[in-house]
Amino acid sequence: MTSFDTSPQLNVWRALLALSVVFVMLATTGWTALRSHRESTALQASLTEWEHGRIHGLHLPDPQAAPARLARFFASLTPHERDRLAHRYPLAVGNMNGAPVALRYRANRIALDQARKVERARMHDSRLSTAGQQDAGLRMHRYESLLDPGRQILAFDPEGSGRIAEVFGDLAKAQRISVIVPGVDTDLLTFQRTNRRYSAPVGMAKALYAAERAASPATRTAVIAWADYTSPDGLGVDAATGLRAAEGAVRLNALLHALPGRSPVSMFCHSYGSVVCGVAARGMPRRVADIAVAASPGMRATSASRLGTTARVWAMRDASDWVRDVPYLELGGLGHGADPVSSAFGARVLSARDAQGHSGYFQPGTDSLRNLAGIGVGAYDEVTCARENDVCRSGLSGTTTAGRA
Repeated sequence: MTSFDTSPQLNVWRALLALSVVFVMLATTGWTALRSHRESTALQASLTEWEHGRIHGLHLPDPQAAPARLARFFASLTPHERDRLAHRYPLAVGNMNGAPVALRYRANRIALDQARKVERARMHDSRLSTAGQQDAGLRMHRYESLLDPGRQILAFDPEGSGRIAEVFGDLAKAQRISVIVPGVDTDLLTFQRTNRRYSAPVGMAKALYAAERAASPATRTAVIAWADYTSPDGLGVDAATGLRAAEGAVRLNALLHALPGRSPVSMFCHSYGSVVCGVAARGMPRRVADIAVAASPGMRATSASRLGTTARVWAMRDASDWVRDVPYLELGGLGHGADPVSSAFGARVLSARDAQGHSGYFQPGTDSLRNLAGIGVGAYDEVTCARENDVCRSGLSGTTTAGRA
């Protein structure tokens, strides 16, 4: 998510960007804090079982095969055969780019129910500490919530802090698709919140989905709350480097290349999520029409033109957002480069009036949410530029269903 408080954490961020701290880190701990997140064992076990599985006496296809290849494989099966695979390999199928969306939803419900039972048993495991039992209870209740009727879980991995993605709307029939990429401290337990709900991915996605329908009722939209990467934990070393962004970018592009249909896609990237989108931009499919960043610490590029994408690049930042004080530079691998709302960066700068700080960009009633929704449905002539001019709309015409204008 992205709910940082200001002074003490901001000072830590600045310290991490100081060259002297870089040298101290290298001298004392090296880069051990930057090691890649280990493979999730539960998911890997399911994938391994799939790799050894058969159907009709033939080996199942490589789970890492191109999405089109996997889509053809699943299309060749009967509904009963597809369901059998989902029950036998739920985590593998539920996270398999190329598997039918509805089948992934069913597979992930099976995987969630299995994970719920595991955590329920751990709640009463006397070998665990009280804190461990409480953590198991929190995770069990989160899984129960994710199993509520009507929820569409596109990806689920229970390992570690967890990864997850959820869809709002009909993804297979959408005329416009929006993908929300959140920032630090995002995991299974913070995927949704009761308090400060619009600072969490589920609240962000629900608000954007409602705003898009209000902006263009005739346009069929779908919004993906995408927390299917291992985000940095707080404002430590990981948040100041691009390692997690590089890992996340690979996963994000795998999803984007596997989305059904050919409808235009708009990216909405918040805080460290904008770093992920910046790293991923060069590899995004051409159907990605827009990349909009809010509260960005940088996109690991010196300018929008250096992102290597044909998508329109938008940026916004509320005047009260502490991220404006982050040093916009890259030094020794730390920091994320130029300020996306600066005139030199070259993004289309949108109004974020009333966003109220770092985590308020998806709050209903704000300029920021209205602008994001306008981009999501392609109504570019309805967005409000920063600095009270029309510069951000130059060369564009509004549309509700087309791709690039």
